[in-house]
Amino acid sequence: MACFFRRRIAAKLGCTLQQSEDAFIPALSAVPVFKKQLTADFKLSIGTLRMSGVMPSCGDIQLQTESLATRLKRDSVVEDISAGRGVINFKVNRKLLVQKVLESFGKEEEDQFGLNSELLHTLKRGTTLVEYSSPNIAKKFHAGHLRSTIIGNFIANLKQCLGNNVIRMNYLGDWGTQFGLLGAGFGKFGCQEKLKQNPLQHLFEVYVQVNKDAEQNEEMMQAARDFFRQLEQHDSEALSLWQQFREITVDEYQRVYKRLGVHFDIYSGESFHQHQAQEVVQKLQSQGLLKTSEKGTGVVDLSTTKDMSSVSTVLRSDGTTLYITRDLAAAIDRKEKYHFDEMIYVTDKSQANHFHQLFHILLAMGHSWADRCEHVPFGLVRGMKTRRGEVVFLEDVLDEARARMLHNMNQSKTTKEMDNPEEIAEKVGISALIVQDFKGPRESDYTFDWDRMLQAQGDTGVFLQYTHARLHSLIQRHEGVGGVLFDPSLLLEQTSITVLQHLLRYDEVLYQSAKDLQPKHLVNFLLKLCHLIASAHRELPVKGSSRDVAQARLQLFSGTRSVLANGMKILGITPVDQM
Repeated sequence: MACFFRRRIAAKLGCTLQQSEDAFIPALSAVPVFKKQLTADFKLSIGTLRMSGVMPSCGDIQLQTESLATRLKRDSVVEDISAGRGVINFKVNRKLLVQKVLESFGKEEEDQFGLNSELLHTLKRGTTLVEYSSPNIAKKFHAGHLRSTIIGNFIANLKQCLGNNVIRMNYLGDWGTQFGLLGAGFGKFGCQEKLKQNPLQHLFEVYVQVNKDAEQNEEMMQAARDFFRQLEQHDSEALSLWQQFREITVDEYQRVYKRLGVHFDIYSGESFHQHQAQEVVQKLQSQGLLKTSEKGTGVVDLSTTKDMSSVSTVLRSDGTTLYITRDLAAAIDRKEKYHFDEMIYVTDKSQANHFHQLFHILLAMGHSWADRCEHVPFGLVRGMKTRRGEVVFLEDVLDEARARMLHNMNQSKTTKEMDNPEEIAEKVGISALIVQDFKGPRESDYTFDWDRMLQAQGDTGVFLQYTHARLHSLIQRHEGVGGVLFDPSLLLEQTSITVLQHLLRYDEVLYQSAKDLQPKHLVNFLLKLCHLIASAHRELPVKGSSRDVAQARLQLFSGTRSVLANGMKILGITPVDQM
C-alpha cells in the first residue's frame, strides 16, 4: 500500500532534517511507470519542499537535492536512494512492495484499496449536493444532456467513495412560458389516448405543431400566455395537466437513467421555487440590492464600481421572475433543507457567467456559504450522429451503441457464448460512450466518433470491459487455486513489479480527481493498468505453472481486477464478467 511506503520515507526525511514527517507527505509521489523502462517507486520534489518552507528557497536546487540524497540512509524498506533533477528517487524492497500492495486483496477490505490513504484524509468531508442532468420536462431526453448526466454521476460516485454524504439532485426545467404553449397546444392538438401510448413523442409532436401555429396565429400566443397565467394562479385544471406532463416525463427519464446506471435522490425543479423567488426579490429590495433599469426590469448591480456597468436581471418589467431568480431561491432553500457543506452544479461551459452572477448575488445577500458552491463546466460534443442522421434523442444513441457493439461481438472470434448478449452489448456500449467522453480535459469540446469509440484494442471503454471480463474468466477457471496466502518472492519479475508500481499511484489519482473533478485522471490510470495487465497475461501464465507460482500470480490478477472494477464503478461503468 502506497501510504505505508510514503510514511516510512517521510519518517526517514523527518529524522534527517529534524522536521515533522507530515511536512514531507505532500512532496512525495509514486513514479509513473513506462512499459520498457525501470523506474524508482517514489520521488521527492525538492521544489515543493522549498515552496512550503521545509527547505531554504534560496541556493542551488540541484546542490540541495544531491546533498540531501547523500545524507539519507538505506534500510530494510528503502533499498536505493538517488538524486535526479530537483528530485530524490526512492526504490523500495521488492518483496515488501509485493506483500504490502497485494495483502488486502481477497479480504473484506479489498474494495477499500487506496481509500484509507492519509493523502485522502486531507480532503474535506461532509455533505455534498450535486445537481446534474437537469433536462426539460415534456420533451424526450435530448442527447445534449448526456455529458451533464455522466460527469455529474462520476462526481457523485467519487465524492461518495471518499466518504462524503452525497445528495444527487436532478433539477428539472419544469416551469416557464413554454409550458403555456404546450398546455394551450395540447388543448388544440393533444390526444389523451396517444399520450398513453407514446407520451413524450406525442408531447414533442404537439410542441412542434403549436410552435408552428403560434408563429402565424396571435390567438394561440394569447392562449399560451393565458394558460401560463392560470398555472401561476394555481388553476386546478391547468395544474392537473402540467402535473400529468411532469409525472410522465420523470417516468420516461427514469427508464433512460436506469439504462445508464444513474440514479437520483431528489427530483426537484424550477416549479418548486416560484413563490420563494418572489421572496428573494423582496429580500434584494429590502437590502438595497435591487435596482430598476431604464427598461423597467429589476436588476442587481454586479460592478465593482457600482456604476451599473455589469448587471444581472432578476425581474422582468411585468414583475415575473427569471431563471436566475428561481436559482437563487433554490440555492437558499437547499442550504436550509440539506445543510450541505458544498454544492456542485454540472452544466455546459456556456453557463459560466450565469453561475458567476448567481454566486456573486448570494454573497452580496450575506450568504457566505456561496463560497462553497462550484460550477463544474464541460465542453460540447460535435458530430453526434446515428445511421439515420443528426441525433437529437439520447435513447437513439444508446440503441445504436448497443446495436453496433452487438454486431462487433458477433464478428469477433474471441466472443464467448453468453445467455444475455444484448444486455452485455448495452453495458459495453455505454462504457464506450463514457470513456470517449472522459478521456480528454472536461472543458474541451470533442468530436464524437463511433468507430474509434468501439475499438476493442484502443484506449476505449470496450478495452476496459474486455480486460475485466478476461481477468474474471481467468480467476474463475482457477477457482480453488488462489488464496490470501501467497509467496511474495514468486512475483519479482519486472512485469509484475511494473503493475504493482502502477497500483501505488491509485490514491494519488483519486486525490487529483477530487481536487479538480476531472474524470480523465482515473480513465487514463485504468487504461494504462489494462495495457500492463495485457503484458502480464502474456508473460506470467497461470496455467502450466506450479501451484505456488499460480497462487501468487492469481493474487496479482485478482488484485488488479478489484482495482479495475472499483475504478470503473466510480466512473459510472458497470463491469461485465463475460464478453
